[in-house]
Amino acid sequence: MFRVLFAISVLLTLACSAKAEIQPFPANFKIEEIATNGATIHVRVGGSGPAVVLLHGYGETGDMWAPLAAVLARDHTVVVPDLRGLGLSSKPAGGYDKKTQGTDVAGVLDALHIDKADVVTHDIGNMVGYAFAAENPQRVTRFVLIDAPLPGIGPWEEVLKNPLLWHFRFGGPDMERLVAGRERIYLDRFWNEFSADPAKFDEASRVHYAELYALPGAMHAGFSQFAAFDQDAIDDKAFLEKGGKLSMPVLAIGGEKSFGPMMATIMRFAASDVTEGIIPNSGHWIMEENPDATIEMVTAFLSKKQ
Repeated sequence: MFRVLFAISVLLTLACSAKAEIQPFPANFKIEEIATNGATIHVRVGGSGPAVVLLHGYGETGDMWAPLAAVLARDHTVVVPDLRGLGLSSKPAGGYDKKTQGTDVAGVLDALHIDKADVVTHDIGNMVGYAFAAENPQRVTRFVLIDAPLPGIGPWEEVLKNPLLWHFRFGGPDMERLVAGRERIYLDRFWNEFSADPAKFDEASRVHYAELYALPGAMHAGFSQFAAFDQDAIDDKAFLEKGGKLSMPVLAIGGEKSFGPMMATIMRFAASDVTEGIIPNSGHWIMEENPDATIEMVTAFLSKKQ
């Protein structure tokens, strides 16, 4: 009887694991491993037409963008990297300041022979995208930033006082040892506390991303993304002083139960042409909590004639 019950348990576990999948990219997307700037960036590329780059943030990878990528690929060339150190990109010892990662983006586009692109970003992707846009304004046609601040820009010091953001200062070898083998426990905290409804960040997605963040070097890279914020703040202030505000059209989107209109407030310190957008019934994880509204808002903005 014990063996029968054990066999049933194994089968149920395998069945659950088989379902632990998030939406895949369309079959016509290809994978490229692009060596640039001291890292190898895992990139998904598909579709045809004007280019658009989608940059993810912490707690996810480029996989978060699959539903949006499928829609954009109808009339765009869609480029979806994993940030250095995260997902299936390489995990170098350094280079986690956002200025360096902005150069990663430039290198990816160069390798793909793409001169200009729309840029859509979320969370830490906002910071990388801003660094890329500030240093390469001629290469960014439109810029969408979703639900995360920019270091050193606008009310950054006030944002840092939010107790929910204690993880900005959480890092180092001892912290890495604390979460080793417990990546899912650590990440659940983000998915739960930053959601309007934690159930919207489903179990399949949690399993998928926890496995990727458990890869060797991934948690170190994740902590390094946050540890670089002080340098990012210095760099962002320098971008503003040297180049002034971004001039391309910017859509600043906040989750209704997260940054909300604050995203537009932040971006008006860094850009001169800012449109405010709010995703209803959503916290921070907009592609999980309200993908339909997010896709509609982003595609409508990107389709506007300049």
